[in-house]
Amino acid sequence: MSGVSSSMAVMARLTGNPRLARSARLAAAVGASAGAALLAAELGRPERFLNMLRVFKPTSPMSVGSWILAAQSGLSAAAASADLAELLPAAKDMALLATAGDAALLATGLTGPLTATYTAVLIADTAVPAWHEAYRELPFLFAGSAMAAAGAVAMLATPRAQAGPARAVAALGAALETAAGTVMERRLGMVGRPYREGRAGRLMGTARLLTAGGGLLAAVAGRSRVLTALSGLALTAGSLCTRFGVLEAGRASAADPAYTIVPQRERLDAAP
Repeated sequence: MSGVSSSMAVMARLTGNPRLARSARLAAAVGASAGAALLAAELGRPERFLNMLRVFKPTSPMSVGSWILAAQSGLSAAAASADLAELLPAAKDMALLATAGDAALLATGLTGPLTATYTAVLIADTAVPAWHEAYRELPFLFAGSAMAAAGAVAMLATPRAQAGPARAVAALGAALETAAGTVMERRLGMVGRPYREGRAGRLMGTARLLTAGGGLLAAVAGRSRVLTALSGLALTAGSLCTRFGVLEAGRASAADPAYTIVPQRERLDAAP
């Protein structure tokens, strides 16, 4: 959500939509900060996240991802801080801060797309069958999910008259997420079963309903307060269900040796 919000803020700034740019800047900063905090909590000790920044290892998705997240957090916070500073009484004397904020915002145009998709690369570069075998579709699934969530947040936080681009991003993200998820489950065959069964299956099914419904509402919401709210909430919930569904599918496939052994036997049988 943070990554796509940054990209949306850049486009809104360049096309003269300051209200949408402000909402997207704040969403990007809050999302990146929350993501860094959650990663530190997942690692058990916060200093482990800082230790990963001591070196940069291009061959390690975790190392690259840590640097991307750190850069996105700092740049998006600087961009949001400068934007908020314009609201202060002394804003006329803060031209330098505003310029620095715009520069940071433009830089997030690079780190934003990377932030939105690096997690897909990270989990695909593992031995977990449901993740590794889905390496082709996961970046598109995560990008669509991020677009839907970012568009939803911007829709809810921006006056409806200026939120048209956010509604378009949300609808496009919902379509991309739905298409990528459908293609992924069909292509994976037996390995994709965890995405259709058990807790992961329920989460992914719920995500499809919420995302498709929210995307359709975003496309027709216009300036309707009720439809905009329903669409934003549905897309946000759908994005969360998608992420947790992918997580649960990976856990289920790692716990069952069949998802590793059966594909290996099939490849051996197919070998000349």
